[in-house]
Amino acid sequence: QVQLVESGGALVQAGGSLRLSCAASGRIFSVYGLGWYRQAPGKQRELVAIITSINSGGSTNYADSVRGRFTISADNAKNTVFLQMDSLKSEDTAVYYCNADLTPYGGRRSVYWGQGTQVTVSS
Repeated sequence: QVQLVESGGALVQAGGSLRLSCAASGRIFSVYGLGWYRQAPGKQRELVAIITSINSGGSTNYADSVRGRFTISADNAKNTVFLQMDSLKSEDTAVYYCNADLTPYGGRRSVYWGQGTQVTVSS
């Protein structure tokens, strides 16, 4: 069984920075992609950033609203994905969720979600 746990959410002033972490537990056979999503109250959950081809250097993509400010990365040895958030804006306030497309040992390819971590940016 694979579980994802996010951490690092906090209250921060506009212009500040945060680093979110998402650690995966369980034995993982293959990882196809990792991502961060966010959801504000009354809003749809939206994609923030994704990383693929993790074992061959990594390929990333970002939502237009965060490109240039956020950076997604992964540490394969620690089964952890990160989201470095700089130059935070009030519009970034949301619950942030990590997402993993992977195959666990003894299982089939599935998509997993973390429980979410709250990021609040004060203006």
